[in-house]
Amino acid sequence: MSSPPEKINVLWFLPTHGDSRYLGTSFGGRNVDLAYLKQVAQAADSLGYYGVLIPTGKSCEDSWVVASALAPLTEKLRYLIAVRPGLLSPTLAARMTATLDRISEGRLLINVVTGGDPVENKGDGIHYAHSERYEITEEFLHIYKALLRGETVNHKGKHFDIENGSVLYPSYQTPHPPLYFGGSSGIGQEVAARTIDKYLTWGEPPEEVAKKIAEVRALVEREGREVTFGIRLHVIVRETAAAAWQAAEDLIQFLDDETIAKAQKVFERMDSVGQSRMSRLHGGRRDKLEVSPNLWAGVGLVRGGAGTALVGDPDQVRQRMEEYREIGIDTFIMSGYPHLEEAYRFGELVLPHLPLAHPVKASSSLVNTGPFGETIAGDHKPAPRKAIV
Repeated sequence: MSSPPEKINVLWFLPTHGDSRYLGTSFGGRNVDLAYLKQVAQAADSLGYYGVLIPTGKSCEDSWVVASALAPLTEKLRYLIAVRPGLLSPTLAARMTATLDRISEGRLLINVVTGGDPVENKGDGIHYAHSERYEITEEFLHIYKALLRGETVNHKGKHFDIENGSVLYPSYQTPHPPLYFGGSSGIGQEVAARTIDKYLTWGEPPEEVAKKIAEVRALVEREGREVTFGIRLHVIVRETAAAAWQAAEDLIQFLDDETIAKAQKVFERMDSVGQSRMSRLHGGRRDKLEVSPNLWAGVGLVRGGAGTALVGDPDQVRQRMEEYREIGIDTFIMSGYPHLEEAYRFGELVLPHLPLAHPVKASSSLVNTGPFGETIAGDHKPAPRKAIV
């Protein structure tokens, strides 16, 4: 059994499909435009998050365009962006990857998304069954990775026919930006074991995540490769556990049974094993949503994909993250509602106390001396700032 990772990376999330104070209602909805996404990205950058995930799909703004707009406005923040095998040609995807990696000076991460909604796939001209989409993904990645390694590709396969394909300008990172991938089906795990760098799972209870990691690790070892592991979670953290659980209840206070039923019906049409596992955690019911200590499935009542949140005070959230680290998770992709405010809550209450592989600014203990009298009845100067190494 592999030793747990000593250090972790923590990413945040850009809500390019919208943001809100409440789920399942337009009340409290927030306009998500470039100005707002800039605020979230710059907050994540200044707080010390490793990067941000930008989602993909029909309901989202395009992740490549958004990342290209925000990369020049941030300094260290990395962008986890979707490559869609079957929707993009591998040569075009490789050129896009190399370009954005170069202009961001190595701040690009690639999320390989096969797609789990047949209805949405058909809208994009993709009419393949579940297993064939993974075949396409593997063939795509074979070509895509070779191009980014600087090879000239001649490939004639079942789904792609490439003659003298090449990328003129290499990526900043070598041999290519890290490849992230999530797939809970057997074929998805097999493709992951043969092709990608980091395997992602949604936030199931730790014992279920441990089983999945063991399955993937066995496949990876059979291939003679190495893969690391990440998890996608929401978070609701407050100074006290009681306040956190109240915030969780507040998040779904406007949800009615009809809205939940409509959402669950949409999820049922998907052929994603991961989505099925998320839906089974709550079964569309709101009476038993704490599916593991501090792991709450309320988000998944109406949100597809990641549907669980860590809920609690800072110590409880940190402890639950530590449990995932102990079973092999080294990357946490977090989010919360609204995303700007929760980025600050988690970034100030939890992030500085985690065993991070990436630097984070220490919380300041300086007193605000003005100009509006924040220092009450005093005029002493703040202590000198210490350099952050």
